[in-house]
Amino acid sequence: MRENLKRHERAHDLRDSAPDLNPMVGTKLWQNPCWLSFRTNFIAHHFNQPLYDWIQRRYRLTPPEHVVLYALGLRQGITADDIAASSSRPKNTLSRAVNSLLRKKLVLRKQDQSDRRRLSLYLTRSGRKIFEDTVPRLVAREQAMAAALTPVEQRELNRLLTKIILSKSNWPATV
Repeated sequence: MRENLKRHERAHDLRDSAPDLNPMVGTKLWQNPCWLSFRTNFIAHHFNQPLYDWIQRRYRLTPPEHVVLYALGLRQGITADDIAASSSRPKNTLSRAVNSLLRKKLVLRKQDQSDRRRLSLYLTRSGRKIFEDTVPRLVAREQAMAAALTPVEQRELNRLLTKIILSKSNWPATV
């Protein structure tokens, strides 16, 4: 109880420094029993949406197509299942994105020699160029958003979020 009161007092201090917030955003920040999910979704949306809009205009790629392209830029030779597991996007949505990227000649699909059922994905030269062009924009946006935190706070936030993610096996599987 005492910790909740302290957290509320700290939140109130921050509330005073953000008078330009939309009232509903303020309500969801300060009066929300699901504070973690709201904040992470709010940050993710405000990170992703402007970038996805820019990628759509510049490269004519949908968000799921960019999710696939970005994953392959980080690690070649993975499968659509690997991308689904790491992105929380539905497999059928990612399958359509992979097929579209194949048609656009931005990715290649190769049969794995050791397991012929496994279809590994790779960026083409054109796909790699898009990845390399988009990454600096993503990094710059993330740095701008994280600039509100000191380097020590950024490391602590990283540690805490990692801790939450690594405890996923303890989360209820169903609602």
